[in-house]
Amino acid sequence: MKILMIGDVVSQIGCDFLRERLPQFKRQNSIDVVIANGENSAVGNGILPASATFLLDSGVDIITTGNHVYKRREIYSYLDETPQVIRPANFPDCCNGNGYYLYDGGSYQLLVINLIGVSFMEPVNNPFVVIDDILAEVKAKYVLVDFHAEATGEKKAMGYYLDGKVSAVVGTHTHIQTADEQVLPNGTGYITDLGMTGPIDSVLGVCPENIITRFKTHMPTRFEVAEGKCQLDGVMLTLDEKTGLCKSITRINLR
Repeated sequence: MKILMIGDVVSQIGCDFLRERLPQFKRQNSIDVVIANGENSAVGNGILPASATFLLDSGVDIITTGNHVYKRREIYSYLDETPQVIRPANFPDCCNGNGYYLYDGGSYQLLVINLIGVSFMEPVNNPFVVIDDILAEVKAKYVLVDFHAEATGEKKAMGYYLDGKVSAVVGTHTHIQTADEQVLPNGTGYITDLGMTGPIDSVLGVCPENIITRFKTHMPTRFEVAEGKCQLDGVMLTLDEKTGLCKSITRINLR
């Protein structure tokens, strides 16, 4: 079984590039399921029903999110109505949407779980406790975790904590693809950050001049999405059909 997990899609330019490159990549690599982080897919940050629908119509099967998921009010009811678009499971239960999605592939079921870190992030429920509760409640051979977190140490700890319990743990949020993809000792695929889908000549998708001005002046600055050539970052996972664990993980960078 082959899974493609895609790093944070940035604005319309990132959505358009994903739509341009994803279909051919899926055919060439016989991809069974595509998961993409879409929390920055809307123009102006956040995620909107229109940007989520665009990604789903482009070949993405499940959309994960992160700390910007509730930035746009229009998404609230959409999350309740569209179970394949999930939000971090360790947000309070009163928040709209669900923290995991059980994908029915016919001959198999794939559980996708979204978590958010607590180091240098908003205070939420403990992700290590929440993931235990979900795994005890929902059973599936294949389990993928998108851990949307800032601290590399927190992501790595989660990887080892879940090693042998899930198929893969991938990090998102920093928009910088890391070079530490590996299969952990007990069979869980891992990478600290998938990277970003959006403009190459940018600072996390934003025009460099905007970010430089903010750092130099400490004054409020409007962030504008950069233009130009794009990249699509992520990983391709091959999962064992007998155990559900990871046989291989390959870093993807399409330009």
